[in-house]
Amino acid sequence: MRTINMSMDSDLIPAAEACRLLGISPATLYAYVSRGLLESRPGRAHRSRVYRRQEVERLAQRKRLGRGAARGAAQSLDRGLPVMETRISLIRPDGPYYRGRSAVALARAGATLEDPARLLWDCGSQDPFADPPGDWPARLAPLANAAELPPLSRAMAVTPLRALRVPPSFQADQAPRRALAATRLRQNAGLLVARRPAGPVHRLLAGTWRPGDEAFAELVRAALVLCADHELNVSAFAARVVASTGAHLHATVCAGLSALAGPRHGGATARVCALLEDARQSRDVRRLVAVRWQQGEDLPGFGHALYPAGDPRAAELLAMLRAMPADPATMELVEAVVAAAAEVSGRRPNVDFTLAALCLAHGLTATHALSLFAAGRVAGWLAHALEQQTLGRLIRPRARYTGLPPDGDADAPHD
Repeated sequence: MRTINMSMDSDLIPAAEACRLLGISPATLYAYVSRGLLESRPGRAHRSRVYRRQEVERLAQRKRLGRGAARGAAQSLDRGLPVMETRISLIRPDGPYYRGRSAVALARAGATLEDPARLLWDCGSQDPFADPPGDWPARLAPLANAAELPPLSRAMAVTPLRALRVPPSFQADQAPRRALAATRLRQNAGLLVARRPAGPVHRLLAGTWRPGDEAFAELVRAALVLCADHELNVSAFAARVVASTGAHLHATVCAGLSALAGPRHGGATARVCALLEDARQSRDVRRLVAVRWQQGEDLPGFGHALYPAGDPRAAELLAMLRAMPADPATMELVEAVVAAAAEVSGRRPNVDFTLAALCLAHGLTATHALSLFAAGRVAGWLAHALEQQTLGRLIRPRARYTGLPPDGDADAPHD
């Protein structure tokens, strides 16, 4: 098995160098790893460990930060300090909570996506899903039903056109806003599968992808509930910023979809599927995973910065997947990759991995996994948009300039 070539990968540093950069002892370094603040990988020497220089330097920078607001904000947009208050969701070691209700418990109790949506939108006694979303307008139907288009592209193309026929939502009362959000959630699901929006979202998706498969529909239902919101992830923050301008709810959904389309967010499911396909072609899954890890490559779908002990959403979905009928060969492959990742890196699956595994085990693709994620997460985007509209404030952070000083001002302060 190949070992790390330390001279070829300057991003990986030994424990002594990590301790020097952080100004800590080896015991504290190991404590940081156990708490999930840093990750370690096998080094060249027996039982030695190496660390990512970028990750160590980022942690050292956080340690050096002063208590002032400007310096604190410098790290806030990268899983750092909280940047705003919200009543929508809370992330705890046992998973996300939607207005005080455990997402994992909701999934176990048989909730559909519409149930956490009512919670997240603070609907009280109002049922915003009472009225059906209706048919597509005649002029939009060909585009909305164009199955040859990628799902996210189709949704991003039709969504702003739907807004042309809907009154602006910014000045509306809460009840009409929630009703519009409900229509938007189900229309988004319809666009993702190129079907007329109707009924519960999990039924629409499962009925399109695997008609008559009740076990699969149950998995889709739980996955949607577990994906409904996850605090200020990048797509939710993008949607919230757009909502702060007073833009239509349709625009906030487009912002979320656009952010999700990036390879470092929604594209994670595609990278998981690629890893699983590589493992399928490999004669030695453990060696494949170990070589990737030792070379400093990521293991897509494993580990989560907010869940050092493991992603509870993934654990719940994986337990359901194991208990329900699925392709035995794919499940054997999934188990082999999970076991190899745990042995080599100590990392456990996150929700991206289980969404991809769920789809591959039922003959579907990475595109379906991304659509499943997008269909669920729109509930959270809309919740953040509704909350921001209620606050009525513009989100406008400041930047701290670190470039060249203005011409003729050589003494201007800069970092």
